[in-house]
Amino acid sequence: MGHGGGAVVDVRPDVAARRRAVVDLPWTWLRQVHGASVVRVAGPGDNAGATADAAVTAEAGTAIAVLTADCAPVALASAEGVIGVAHAGWRGVVAGVLDATVGEMRSLGATEIEAVIGPCIHAGCYAFGADDLDTVAARLGDGVRATTAAGEPALDVPAAVRAALTSAGVDPTNIADVDVCTACSRHHFSWRARAEQQRQAAVMWR
Repeated sequence: MGHGGGAVVDVRPDVAARRRAVVDLPWTWLRQVHGASVVRVAGPGDNAGATADAAVTAEAGTAIAVLTADCAPVALASAEGVIGVAHAGWRGVVAGVLDATVGEMRSLGATEIEAVIGPCIHAGCYAFGADDLDTVAARLGDGVRATTAAGEPALDVPAAVRAALTSAGVDPTNIADVDVCTACSRHHFSWRARAEQQRQAAVMWR
């Protein structure tokens, strides 16, 4: 588990205003590095700016967030009130970010966990190098292999996320997918398709 020392990092006023428009709570946002570190959030704004790719909390009044373009945002929740959010790029998934997130949620008392896979790039738009594809398949199975619309080798990101969550003990029937490809959607940002610098925010709060 990573820690950011509990310090709240200042953000620009316009960014803060946009966050308040979504949910008027201090956000725990992360400096994402495509790794497997998870921060545990003990109160509003705790660990904001921590270097990690996921956050979990069981505390009321908290908002936890990740930013994504083509990587998958994954929102997780349990009946016990434990919530989590993860930035699931292929490197992070292979490194174990989803396993670590589920593990941290269970350490906070979560039993049956539900997950939603948010907008991310889909296989038809995601040509992927053969060596890297072999690496992902070795970790998560050949179900991650796909082809692009042009017939090139591709990575199926939602399939990789599902496989990782299932491996971590999440019941497959409790995994939902909004089924939106960021590269195809004009309502979402995509670095791969349009070199856009902006990011979507996936936010969970109690």
